[in-house]
Amino acid sequence: MSFEIQRKKTRQICVGDVKIGGDAPIAVQSMTNTHTQDVDATVAQILRLEQAGCEIVRVAVPDAAAAAAISRIKAQITLPVIADIHFDYKLAIVSAESGADALRINPGNIGSHKRIKAVVDCAKAHGIPIRIGVNAGSLEKDLIKKHGGVTVPALVESALNQIALMETLGFSDIKLAIKSSDVPRSIDAYRQLSAKTDFPLHVGITEAGGLFSGIVKSSIGIGMLLADGIGDTLRVSLTRDPVEEVRTGFEILKALGIRRRGPEIISCPTCGRCNIDLFSIAEAVETALMTKTTPIKVAIMGCVVNGPGEAKEADVGIAGGNGTGILFKKGKVVKKFPQSRLVEELLSAVDEFEAGSS
Repeated sequence: MSFEIQRKKTRQICVGDVKIGGDAPIAVQSMTNTHTQDVDATVAQILRLEQAGCEIVRVAVPDAAAAAAISRIKAQITLPVIADIHFDYKLAIVSAESGADALRINPGNIGSHKRIKAVVDCAKAHGIPIRIGVNAGSLEKDLIKKHGGVTVPALVESALNQIALMETLGFSDIKLAIKSSDVPRSIDAYRQLSAKTDFPLHVGITEAGGLFSGIVKSSIGIGMLLADGIGDTLRVSLTRDPVEEVRTGFEILKALGIRRRGPEIISCPTCGRCNIDLFSIAEAVETALMTKTTPIKVAIMGCVVNGPGEAKEADVGIAGGNGTGILFKKGKVVKKFPQSRLVEELLSAVDEFEAGSS
């Protein structure tokens, strides 16, 4: 029996021209790590993120200068921009007036109902959605006291309270996130929240860590939720170049068969039969294909004898050994050449595949 994900149908909102929820594709987001008021650096990073496939970008708004910079940033990019607001509700208002496509507020630190009403009224006036971003690290103190700590019920109650408040203010253009750095707690919280609301959910594991730990924690947490049909947007949080977040996000979607963007690389882990430098070959191919967008399954195998058969589902692939390289397509050898040309021949075959797909 084949594995098939039954995605939960949620309400649909729009962040700029990107549809979120409903039957829209699960969007991959990231966040800049530049100082937002440094417009040139922020624009340059957003353009790199867009090239990597990022569909929505969030920027930090720690002060009025950062909020005001949004208009100059948006004049030079095409991606929708979410203004990330903590503590000072007035920054949300300035960001909206500067052209932000959505606002992200944290109920644990944004302040009183009066302040939330001011943000909601501003979002209404500008026709933009609000992401309620509940975070385990900044949960409301009264909920921590009520539940005896930062528990899953406390996180879920925080999100539901904010939904109820905004709906009493006549606002329902909402997206939700309920994040923790603890993977099991995050999964449980999202599952419980998803069962109690049909607002679109932004999924992720916050403060996941550096490249290796962050990818592992995010892949498990986000992947399990997506496999449950939960999630309408995602962000992989890494202490790394945010381009790596986007690449990892699409790899998670690709691994689950949800979305395919760019090459999927299959490579063997190597063993005693391998007598080529497969590590450097794989790295060279991966680097060369980084900006490709056409879905294609590419195999890099270390054994001429077994490689094509083990990777017979690949659209194109290479294997080498004893000075000889081979190119195969769907498991059938189509070309032999000197081993030194392995990378060159594979990249040429990928280009041919792209040309035939266009």
